[in-house]
Amino acid sequence: MLVFWRERLAFLAVPKTGTSAYDKALAPKADMAILNPPDLKHAPVYRYNRFFRPMFEKMGAPDMETLAVMREPISWLSSWYRYRQRPFMSGKPNSTEHLSFDEFVEGYCKGARPGFANVGSQAKFLEPRPNGTSVTHLFRYEDQARLIAFLEDRLSVTLDLPRENVSPQIEVALSPRVEAKLRRKCAAEFELYDSIS
Repeated sequence: MLVFWRERLAFLAVPKTGTSAYDKALAPKADMAILNPPDLKHAPVYRYNRFFRPMFEKMGAPDMETLAVMREPISWLSSWYRYRQRPFMSGKPNSTEHLSFDEFVEGYCKGARPGFANVGSQAKFLEPRPNGTSVTHLFRYEDQARLIAFLEDRLSVTLDLPRENVSPQIEVALSPRVEAKLRRKCAAEFELYDSIS
């Protein structure tokens, strides 16, 4: 998470949406750069609401806005699948090295997800809270130009993004049967993504 105090903006870091590159490019400008531990770096809306929002309000920023990025759900799962194929993961319980993408997504669709497919939910990460706390500015990962234009304007910067924490380039394909199951079981992911204007 990156916090820009004067600009009243908190950039929430949804995993596997390019936030490591934004961290690297924008951390020097941020007033707070929460890069570790991962549970704070990747604080979802509910954790932001519980811990960070009250602190910001007490410090005189009740008008803090939030920004987040959401990736197309199949692309997001593909990134997780490929990320867990790295040689570093070999032999570990969360490795996907001996799994097809279909098998990974089938695991993701289960009620009790196996470790290799327990990667969370973008919809849950971004879920508004009962008190009205929600993401003020939600961007599609696939529309980097719009996100960059917003950040450059809001933060008065020129961005040159490095490539960081990139998943291995592996061709993956999802069978129509498994895709239909994913769309049925995880409809909230697709509905939220489709709602981003």
